[in-house]
Amino acid sequence: MGPRSRERRPGAVQSTNDSSALSKSSLASRGYVDDAFTSLLIPATARRTPLIHRGYYIRARAVRHCVHTFLERTSACPDEPRAQILSLGAGSDSLYFRLKASGLLAGAGVWEVDFPDVARRKAERIGDTPELCALIGPFQRGSPESALCFESLDYRILGLDLRQLRRLEESLDAAGLDAAAPTLLLAEAVLTYLQPSSAAALIAWAAQRFPNGLFVMYEQMKPQDAFGQVMLQHFQQLNSPLHGLDLFPDVESQRRRFLQAGWTACSAMDMNEFYRCFLPAEERQRMEHLEPFDEFEEWHLKCSHYFILTASRGDTLSQILVLPPSEAFSRVDPASPSGVFPVKVVTNGSQGSNLKRYGHASVLLSPGIVLSAGGFGEQEGRHCRVNKLHLFSRYCHDEWKSSQICSWGTGLQWDGRLYHTMTRLSDTQVLVLGGRLSPVSPALGALQLHLCESEDNSTEALNVTITKVGSEDYTLSCWRHSTTEVSYQNENYLFVYGGRNVVEPVLRDWHFLHVGKMAWVRIPVEGDAPEARHSHSACPWQGGAIIAGGLGASEEPLKSVVFLRPISRGFLWESIDIQPPVTPRYSHTSHVFNGQLLLVGGVWIHSSSVPGVTVINLSTGLSTEYQIDTTSVPWPLMLHNHTSILLPEEQQLLLFGGGGNCFSFGTYFNPHTVTLDLSSLIPGQ
Repeated sequence: MGPRSRERRPGAVQSTNDSSALSKSSLASRGYVDDAFTSLLIPATARRTPLIHRGYYIRARAVRHCVHTFLERTSACPDEPRAQILSLGAGSDSLYFRLKASGLLAGAGVWEVDFPDVARRKAERIGDTPELCALIGPFQRGSPESALCFESLDYRILGLDLRQLRRLEESLDAAGLDAAAPTLLLAEAVLTYLQPSSAAALIAWAAQRFPNGLFVMYEQMKPQDAFGQVMLQHFQQLNSPLHGLDLFPDVESQRRRFLQAGWTACSAMDMNEFYRCFLPAEERQRMEHLEPFDEFEEWHLKCSHYFILTASRGDTLSQILVLPPSEAFSRVDPASPSGVFPVKVVTNGSQGSNLKRYGHASVLLSPGIVLSAGGFGEQEGRHCRVNKLHLFSRYCHDEWKSSQICSWGTGLQWDGRLYHTMTRLSDTQVLVLGGRLSPVSPALGALQLHLCESEDNSTEALNVTITKVGSEDYTLSCWRHSTTEVSYQNENYLFVYGGRNVVEPVLRDWHFLHVGKMAWVRIPVEGDAPEARHSHSACPWQGGAIIAGGLGASEEPLKSVVFLRPISRGFLWESIDIQPPVTPRYSHTSHVFNGQLLLVGGVWIHSSSVPGVTVINLSTGLSTEYQIDTTSVPWPLMLHNHTSILLPEEQQLLLFGGGGNCFSFGTYFNPHTVTLDLSSLIPGQ
C-alpha cells in the first residue's frame, strides 16, 4: 500500500463510524433498543433493512450485557476505587448518555478515544445540543492543541491515534484516568482496522497498564468461508481492510491471543451463542416480531462471523464471569470427513447467462432438461425478483447450455414469487405451489407452466403459457415449504408440508394434492407429527417422503430426520435414528441416492465448520460427512438457498444458484452452475 493509501486510511475508517452511527439511529427508531440519544448525536437519518437492524441489535445487546455486568459487580465492591470505562474508537456512540440516564454511572466515569477529527466533531455536537448538555452537567471544551476535547465530572472525550501508545497513556493520565482502578476497555470493531502489530501492542499495553482491567471486544472472524470472503472484499472496497483475521480466524485463536498478551482469563463466543444463551426468550420473541423478516440464513451467518470477547486481569475482575459457560447452546460438530466430493463448473455452451439467483425452484423435465424459475437474482444488470425462466439442456455428456425463456405466449406473466416449489407433471408441464412476493405478501394461487417448442425445435425460442390452477385458498399462501411426490392406493399425490406464512412464523400442518384431479384431499396420517419447521428439505423414498432439518420455532435449526411411511390406512410418521447425530441445519437440499440420504449444504449455527454433504445410510442410520472440494470452482460458493437436481445415471448432482444478502456487505450470487461428483458413493468405484 502506497503512502497516499495510508493517508486515506483514517478517513476511510471514520466513514465506517458514520455508517454504523446511522444504523444505530435507525435501530433505535424502530424500537429494537431504548436509545433516545443517538439521534441527537447524528444529525442525518437513514432507514436500514430488518437484517441490518438485527445485526446491530445483537451487537448492542452484547456490549450492553458486558458493560452492565461490569458496573453491577464493581458497584458491589465499595472498597474499590470508582469504576472506569475506556471506550476505544468510540465514534458517535451514545453509551455514556444511556448509562447516565439510567443511573448506572453513579460513582463511575467514561473516557472516550477516537481520531481527533471524530472526537472534536462529537464534542461540538454535544455542546450544541441542549438536551445532552443538561444530562452531562457542567463541562468545558479542550483547547485546539490539546488531545482532551471535552471534559465533565464523569465524561471525557480525547482525540488520539490508538497506534501512538505513549501519547495515549500520557493523555489518559492527564485526563484523570486511574490505571489502578477497575477499568473496562471497550473496542467495538476497532482493533481489526489496525495492523496486527499495532493491535497486538495495544492489547499487551492494556494488560500491563490496567492490573484491574476488563477488555471487551466485538469483531469479525471466519474469513475463510464464502460469507467471510464477501465480508473481507466489502471492507477492502471501502479502503478500510480488516487486518489480522488470517492470524486469528476464530474464537479459540482470539482467546489465545489475549492470554499470551498477559491477560489472566478470557472467554469468547460468536453471536449465535450469545443470542441463545444471554437473551431471555421473551426478549428474543419481542425482537423477532418487531418487523417482517425472512432472511434467516444471512442473520445466522452474520452472527457466526462476529464474536464478543472478554479478557480480565486482577483478583476483582477475574472473578467476574461476564460470559459464563452455558448449556443452553451446545456445540454439535460434525464427524471428521470420510471423503471428498469434487465440484466443477458446468460448461456453458451458449451465450446465455449463468443462473445468478437464490430462493428459486428447479425441476428436471426430462433427461437432460432442467427448468428453473423465480427467486431473487441478477437480471438485466440489476438485482430484483426474477421474472424470466431459465432452461438448462445437455448437449453432450459433460456439457450443458443455458438459455433464458422470454416469450410468454398468451397466458399470465410470472408474478415474481420466490421460496416456492415446482413439480414436474409431464415433459412440458410444471406445477408451481406457494411462494411469496415479500414477507407480508404471499403469492396466492397455484400456477401451471406449459412449455411449447418453437417451429425449429430450439430451446432458445420456447413459448411458455402460465395459467392459474384452482382458487386462491389458504393452503397455497405459505412459502419455504416442501412439496414431495408420494403414492397412496396406486394414486399419485403431492405432499405439501411445513413452511411459514404471514400469520404463522412456522407451520406444522400438511396437505395432500391429488395430481390427476388437482384437488386437495384428506388422507389419514398416524404417529407423532414432527415439530413445525420451514426451510427444511424433502425428497421421495419408497412411496413416502423424508423430511430433514429445517428451522423450527424460535428460529432454532433442527436436526431431526423423519419418514412419512405409506401404510395400508394412509401414512405413518416415523423418526429415523441417526448415529452419530447430524448437526442441525436448514436451507439445504436432499436426495436419496443408492439407498443413502444426501443432505447438501445449508446453514448451521452449532458448529464453526462449513456444511458439506452429510450422507445417511437409510438401512443402518449411520451418518458420514463429506467435504465439498471447490478447488476448480470460482470461490466463494454459497450452498444455501440453492437448488439441486440428482442425475443418478451420471452419478452427479447439479447445483443451481444460491447465495444471499450478506448483511451490509452486499448481495452475493453463486456465479456458476456446478456439478457434484457422487461416484465415490458407489461400491467398487
